[in-house]
Amino acid sequence: MLKIQNLSASYNGHQVLHDISFDVKNGEVLALIGPNGAGKSTIIRAASGVIPSTGHIRTNGDDFQSLTPLQRARYLAVVPQAISLPPAFTVWETVLMGRTPYLGFLGQASSHDEELARQALSRVNALAFSDRRVGELSGGERQRVLLARALCQSTPILLLDEPTAHLDLQYQVGLLELVHDLAHNENLAILVALHDLNLASHYADRVAMLVGGHLKAIGTPREVLTAELISEAYCLPVQVVEHPFLNVPLVLPDTNK
Repeated sequence: MLKIQNLSASYNGHQVLHDISFDVKNGEVLALIGPNGAGKSTIIRAASGVIPSTGHIRTNGDDFQSLTPLQRARYLAVVPQAISLPPAFTVWETVLMGRTPYLGFLGQASSHDEELARQALSRVNALAFSDRRVGELSGGERQRVLLARALCQSTPILLLDEPTAHLDLQYQVGLLELVHDLAHNENLAILVALHDLNLASHYADRVAMLVGGHLKAIGTPREVLTAELISEAYCLPVQVVEHPFLNVPLVLPDTNK
């Protein structure tokens, strides 16, 4: 599992995460929700080692701060938000970069590495444009390539920062169905930052609500996605009803207030 203990982080002397602690278990999807600036992306960046932080991030007893970047890359893969990919590389070359932590001294990909890259591209429906240059892709296509690169990395932990950004509804659903499948059928521990509360309600096993860099609530979608908690966190009156088909909470704006 991924274990985050007493995590704090600051930008330019301003503290943006305050003593955050939670676990992400193998076989579950934990969604980070909260208004803009709540700290969702900061948790992803701190856990992946992109920004400095205090506290502990552990898995299997190992503290990530004691690991080299190469060692850490064998534990967790990251799908970052709005990253600029080298435009001259092909999709195939970009996805194959996910195998970097496992390559030998000469950095030569094996037939096994190439097969994993093909499988990853196929899973995100990107195999058809694997020969195209990254600079030619739409934002949604680039997002799918980033996910394929992370899948090619073959790690037990997956961190995703707003993975449905730039995706139309078809690919949002397909991506989150894949994320759910990776957790439940391949026993991955998955931490995903999401803006859409109803996507979190449908696809997450547990939800962690952040407000102002503090962990406001954590639990099942039914426990966290309440009208009271959401209205307070987002400063917006909402109503929460039972989804008519999915047996999960459905969050709607309260037009009567």
